[in-house]
Amino acid sequence: MDSLDRAIIGALQSDGRLTNQDLAAQVGLTPAPCLRRVRRLEADGVITGYTAVVNPEALGHGFEVLIHAELAAKDLSTTEAFEARVAAMEEVVELRRMFGLPDYFIRVQVRDTPTYERWLTTQIMGDPAIARVDSRITMKRIK
Repeated sequence: MDSLDRAIIGALQSDGRLTNQDLAAQVGLTPAPCLRRVRRLEADGVITGYTAVVNPEALGHGFEVLIHAELAAKDLSTTEAFEARVAAMEEVVELRRMFGLPDYFIRVQVRDTPTYERWLTTQIMGDPAIARVDSRITMKRIK
């Protein structure tokens, strides 16, 4: 990967809807070699997809909570079952298994505080795999 590949990646990260012609102009290439580089970056797994950034408030998911969760048991079957359950939840927008404590970092987006309380109580706190949960409410998203 060279500086042109990095420039292409940077431009697409800023605006994934750039046309090939606009992208080529931004990085200083003609369209044909620019498209070949983009296709190569996709084929090599460097560019894994394109997505739309959506305002969660517009979808009724403006209340965000970061959860630190610890499991009661850390055997493979418990871990895999817990991850599958939580990853399938619509409210969960990010799930990470961590080194050390907490065992998991879970980012949740819901409508409001009562919705979060209901979800936490019924979906997480009632899960027998959970030993401890610590909720961090986002005051303001800065970046």
